Amino acid sequence: MTTSTPVPGDLTVPRPGPPAAPAGRRTPRQGGTVLAVPALVWYLVFMVGPLIAVFVVAALHWPGMLQPVSFAGFGNVRTVLDDPVFRDAVRNTAVQLAVALPVMIGCAYMLGYYVAQKPPGHRVVRYLLFIPGLISTPAKAMVFYAALSPDGLANGALESAGLGSLADAWLASPSTALACLIALDIWAGIGFTAVLFAARLGSVPDELGEAAQLDGAGHWRTMWRVHFPVIRDYVGVVTMLQFLWTLFGSAQHVLLLTQGGPGSSSTTLSFLVYQKAFIAADLGYSQTVGVLLFLAGLAGLLTIRRVFRQTY
Repeated sequence: MTTSTPVPGDLTVPRPGPPAAPAGRRTPRQGGTVLAVPALVWYLVFMVGPLIAVFVVAALHWPGMLQPVSFAGFGNVRTVLDDPVFRDAVRNTAVQLAVALPVMIGCAYMLGYYVAQKPPGHRVVRYLLFIPGLISTPAKAMVFYAALSPDGLANGALESAGLGSLADAWLASPSTALACLIALDIWAGIGFTAVLFAARLGSVPDELGEAAQLDGAGHWRTMWRVHFPVIRDYVGVVTMLQFLWTLFGSAQHVLLLTQGGPGSSSTTLSFLVYQKAFIAADLGYSQTVGVLLFLAGLAGLLTIRRVFRQTY
């Protein structure tokens, strides 16, 4: 396609226009949509489908995989809310999140900041921090069991220090079982989280820290007043990941160490889902707790995102 440009003398000079798109050629937007179809189908089948199934099963009275199924409606919700074990699980989960998340994120950030300063041997420190992430969950549980059993390392250390009166059956005591599980959550997650923070802090320009130190700020103020606001959104992402892991993944630690006991002193919501589904064979109750757990996780994610969003 060409256009004409007038010139003196009533002459026109043809000027080339923009080339026309060949017929039948797809735009990049259309091609991207086609490539996204397999991932979209996978997400609908294996993510949205099971989520819908959870809500459906939560409305059923299903006393086992091979047992007859009947519609329960909101009866399961009333049963769950009236169950004292569920209330204990809610309290234990709230305590677990309120203690483990701040301690883990705060200590991991400070440890990551230290590693990001590249002290002598910082590469070795990075590998050492990754060790808990390389150990399987049963192995980590066995380490804590060996340390906290009645004749384990913790009581042996107390006896050696002349504090034998403080020795206890830590995993079998209602007052300490949940605290032991929280300690395991923190130990298992703090190193990996610190490595993530160190990687992100390594991309912050060195000029920011140098300028702050020239103005008289020490490492503590530089860490919290300069670097933390820069990676605030990343802290929110890591906090959301650890929140989800603690909320949904604590069942395996409870299963391996305390079985939710003594009584229900260490039962968490995620373990209650497992216990009711695979031990008590009450699938309706189990998935009702699963729905409430999903709603709690969604509310927690939105809250964390709002707290850690950038303000500039």
